[in-house]
Amino acid sequence: MTGHRPEGARLPVVLVAGMHADARTEVVDRLLAGVPGSVAVHHDLSTAAHGTVRRTVRDATGDRPGGETPLVNDCACCALREDLVPELARLAADGATRLAVVELWDSVEPKAMAEVVATYGAGVLELTNVLTAVDPALVLPCLANGDDLADVGLAAAASDRRTVGDTWARQLEYPPVLVLIDSVVADDEDRALLAQLHPTARQVRADAPELAALAFAGFDVEAAAAAQHPACALLPQEADEAGVTTLVWHRRRPFHPERLYAALEDLSCAATRSRGRFWLADRPDTLLAWEAAGGALCVESTGPWLAGLPDAAWEMVPPVRRAAASLDWHPEHGDRCQHLVFTSPGLDREGLELLLESCLLTDAEYATGRAGWARLPATFDTLLDPAP
Repeated sequence: MTGHRPEGARLPVVLVAGMHADARTEVVDRLLAGVPGSVAVHHDLSTAAHGTVRRTVRDATGDRPGGETPLVNDCACCALREDLVPELARLAADGATRLAVVELWDSVEPKAMAEVVATYGAGVLELTNVLTAVDPALVLPCLANGDDLADVGLAAAASDRRTVGDTWARQLEYPPVLVLIDSVVADDEDRALLAQLHPTARQVRADAPELAALAFAGFDVEAAAAAQHPACALLPQEADEAGVTTLVWHRRRPFHPERLYAALEDLSCAATRSRGRFWLADRPDTLLAWEAAGGALCVESTGPWLAGLPDAAWEMVPPVRRAAASLDWHPEHGDRCQHLVFTSPGLDREGLELLLESCLLTDAEYATGRAGWARLPATFDTLLDPAP
C-alpha cells in the first residue's frame, strides 16, 4: 500500500465502534500500523458535562493537533456529527491520508455515524467498512447491564434514555465485522454467545493479517439499515451450544394485549437478549418492534404491516421490505406475525414457550374476529401512545 491516494479519489473511512475502550484502542493501533498513511480521529464525549467535546487526531507516529467543539443543542453526539465530517474533509483535502479511522466513543452507535458519513460526506468520503471491537469476556457483562447510560456517565445528551445493555447490543449487531482482542479469561460460553447474537458477522482477531484489508472491504449503508429494520431484520436462527441457546418463536395468531402486557417483565428478563416483531389483536395493522437487553425492554410502533396498506402504497415500500413480506406471507394475515428471538446462557426454553403461548388469543377469542378484538383492553396505549 502506498501512503497517498490517487488524485480526486474519495477518502476511505472505517468506523471502529464498541463499548470496550481498550479493545477499540488496540484495533485502531493495529490499523494505524498496518495501513501506511492512515490517521485516527476520536471524539471524547466525557467532557460533555462541561459543554465541550474533545477531538484527538493521531497517526502511527503519535498525536497530531486536536481541538474542542461546543455542544450542539445540549447534545454531545450532535457536536460529534457537526465536527466529524469537516475534520474528515480536511484530511481528504491534504491528499496524504490513505485511510481515516474513526474511533467512536463508548456509547456512540455505529449506525448513526455510518449514515452521517455516507450522507454528509458524499463526493469526498467513502465509508469502506464498520467494525466493532470486542473483548469476548465482556460481552455478557455489558449485555446484561440494565443501568441507564446516564447513571454510568456514558449518556450522549441530557435526554439520552438508553441503557448499557441495549446500546451494546446494537453496537454488536450492526457491523459486518467483529474484531476480537485476545482474552485469557474468555471461555466457550462467551464465544457461543457472541456467535449467536450476530451469526452473519465475520469474526477476526485484532492481530489478524487481513484486518488492514477489511478496512477497505466496502460497506452498504442502506443494506445495513434494512438488516436492522424490524420488518425485515436478519434475525438469528435456532442454536444451542456451550450452554447458550437461541429460541426462535414464530406464530401467526395475534397477542391478547392485556395478557402480553402482564407478562412483559417476565419476558424481558427471560433472556440476555431478545428482539423481533409482533402484533396485537387490538392493533392489527401496526407492526410493533421488540428490543430487550439487560432486563430493559423497548416496544415501539414502526409503521403498518404491508397487509394493512392499500395496493397503491406498495410501490412506495422499499423492495427489500416487499421481498421479506412475500417470503413470510400468510393467506389470511399477510405479513402479520409473531417473530421473536431470545438468546441467553441457561435459557429456560420450555418455560419461555409456555409463557409466550399463554399470551396469544384463545380459540374463542380468535373466533370473534376483528370486531371482537377491537373491544379488548387497550393496555399498550400507555407505551405506544404516551401523553404529550
